Amino acid sequence: MNAKAALVRSAGAPFEFIDVELTPPRAEEVLVRIVASGICHTDVAVRNQDVLLPLPMVLGHEGSGIVEAVGSEVRHLAVGDHVVLSGDSCGHCQSCHRGLPSYCDEFIPRNLTGQRIDGSSPMRGAEQDLRGRFCGQSSFATYTVASGRSAIKVPKDLPLELLGPLGCGLTTGVGTVMNALRPSPGSSLVVFGVGTVGLAAVMGAKLCGVAKIIAVDRLDARLDLALDLGAHHALRADDKVVASIRELTGGGADFAVECSGVPIAVRQAVDCLGRPGMAAQVGATPAGTEIAMSMDHMGFGRGLKGVVMGDAATATFVPYLAELHRAGQLPYDRFVRYYDFSDIERAIHDSSVTGEVIKPILTMP
Repeated sequence: MNAKAALVRSAGAPFEFIDVELTPPRAEEVLVRIVASGICHTDVAVRNQDVLLPLPMVLGHEGSGIVEAVGSEVRHLAVGDHVVLSGDSCGHCQSCHRGLPSYCDEFIPRNLTGQRIDGSSPMRGAEQDLRGRFCGQSSFATYTVASGRSAIKVPKDLPLELLGPLGCGLTTGVGTVMNALRPSPGSSLVVFGVGTVGLAAVMGAKLCGVAKIIAVDRLDARLDLALDLGAHHALRADDKVVASIRELTGGGADFAVECSGVPIAVRQAVDCLGRPGMAAQVGATPAGTEIAMSMDHMGFGRGLKGVVMGDAATATFVPYLAELHRAGQLPYDRFVRYYDFSDIERAIHDSSVTGEVIKPILTMP
């Protein structure tokens, strides 16, 4: 099978469109024709090497598409099924059995090396084997051979080109609130950084009945959208934001979600908490980042929890989110903009440089 892929060769280099050859799917794999793929902040961070993963690599981890071939051991999918692609996992370690595939014992080699667990890749270029298994999928390509555990069946009557971000950004934001923090109705929650993940966290908090949802960002347009999607208050990110949150909440928030990856925002997410309180760290900070915390402040029942993929069992959580969208309770289509695959650089510029677009989605030819 031949395909077109967008390859990153070195740190900060532009995406290079190349022809690739795909090996047939193994017993536990599926061949998927990619219909669309969201661009996530992590894709850009790896390209720029703010997140240090090996290059060259074909990135993309919010793919949606149609199954073209199925390995002999894949039982939950058939040719023609519509799927959302998410991360890979082994399926047999303790974390996988607990419904936490993003904490799989083999998460790093399966998702962050761009290779299969045995070090091979299903994708080959003219010169060499390529790292074509990023997050179980490498969906910046017209076709991909993905792990069967990465492919999640979704209803055919939903718009397939819209569904890819359910596999990462929406699962991360909604899941962090629903699964990791579990706020009770009537509680207060602050979201730092209202891009895709942060807006998903706002919508997740609304679904949980949180009484006081506070959005924090530097861009007024994003704060306005957060208010439209369920936030009760919107604050500009500055050095006074912690004091403003404490005033709004009468002493401190019950929960906070840090989605920007900005180190000072991580500290503020903890500093704004009441007693007790819990913050979730979701945003990817630059490699090697260390953050000082006040242990006196932490010692009064406050905590910081790192969260990957919203602590979600993606095989069931992604279809759940799809049905929430169908019911009008997860209207993330309001912050999506579509781009042709060939316009990947413009899509990244509009989302990561100017910030005018929150969730760019690449549509394949």
